[in-house]
Amino acid sequence: MTITTHLILVSAQPIPNITPMLDEATRPQKILMLVSSDMRERAKALENIFKPRGISVEQWPIADAWDAEHISDTVLDILSHYPEGNIALNATGGTKLMSIAAYEAFRSENAPIYYVHPEQDRLIWLSPKQPSHELADRLKLKDYLMAYGADQVDIPPDAQSVPTSIQALIQQLLADIDRYADELATLNYLAYQADNPQLKTEIDQGPQSRPVLWELLELFETHKMCTINGHTLSFADQPSRFFTNGGWLEMHTYNVCTKLKKSCHIQDVASNITIHRHPAGKTAVKNEIDVGLIHNNRLHLIECKTKRFEKDADVLYKLDSLRDLIGGLQGRAMLVSFNTLDKVSRARAKELNIDLCCKSDLKTLQPQLQEWLSARR
Repeated sequence: MTITTHLILVSAQPIPNITPMLDEATRPQKILMLVSSDMRERAKALENIFKPRGISVEQWPIADAWDAEHISDTVLDILSHYPEGNIALNATGGTKLMSIAAYEAFRSENAPIYYVHPEQDRLIWLSPKQPSHELADRLKLKDYLMAYGADQVDIPPDAQSVPTSIQALIQQLLADIDRYADELATLNYLAYQADNPQLKTEIDQGPQSRPVLWELLELFETHKMCTINGHTLSFADQPSRFFTNGGWLEMHTYNVCTKLKKSCHIQDVASNITIHRHPAGKTAVKNEIDVGLIHNNRLHLIECKTKRFEKDADVLYKLDSLRDLIGGLQGRAMLVSFNTLDKVSRARAKELNIDLCCKSDLKTLQPQLQEWLSARR
């Protein structure tokens, strides 16, 4: 018998409540949501994902997420509306007490119960016993981010493939990364200074004192990113200035991810993502993601950095915080940097479970990304 209604327990970890609803094999016609007072915003976010897909949604509020008797009575009341048992419980969400109380109520009525394995992306039938089901990878970036409280997600249209000439420039930068690293930081800063209507800035020192910097300037000029007139540096347009100001590394990382999309089964990938959130009672917050992708229904964040920071740990803490905020317990993060991190920062990254691809490692970014995506942890 096809189960047309699912009861879910709304919690701060919404993804296990979403993935079974996007799989054609387990997708219901109707979703009932058991919602505690502190989960109303999350319930609203879930509604905004389910309803556009033609799934009807009904909320059942509970006054206290820790009152087992009240929760059990509410669930039994729900079950009384489905005397033929055409309803299943997703026991993954909610507080532990909510899950236990709902589980016991369903068991007492011999109604179906399942659990979504958070790491293996697998639906496990608890009752009645039957084979587990590998959930289809249908979750997209926008749905994932909306589920974690984003009011608005701005994802630019699919980027055009990187022109061959630009790929050649990027590959030359990577090939000579050890020699270019220091002066590339200077070039990034010059591009930052040129953030004005004229897209111009002045170069303080000449080619005699900074030969590698001027070599880089001429390299970028050859690829029509800029022009040099004496000591005046002018950029062709705003995208060229952005590219020179570190955007090239973001473009390269995104381009590698798109190449891996099919072979690594990446569900969705985008760059330059902007997230707008309005936490209850707080000022609106905007977050930016250099490159984001969904793989195995998990969010993977990639931060791309070309400039040096006074404290590398600050970048790591920021990335760790963002991953927890919009990625949940299963979110993953990587820092891709043109500069190397010191020993202490590398140890801190390991402690925070943030993968690194820095300086000379960038030459093997593609296999490193493949390994990162294939790892389960």
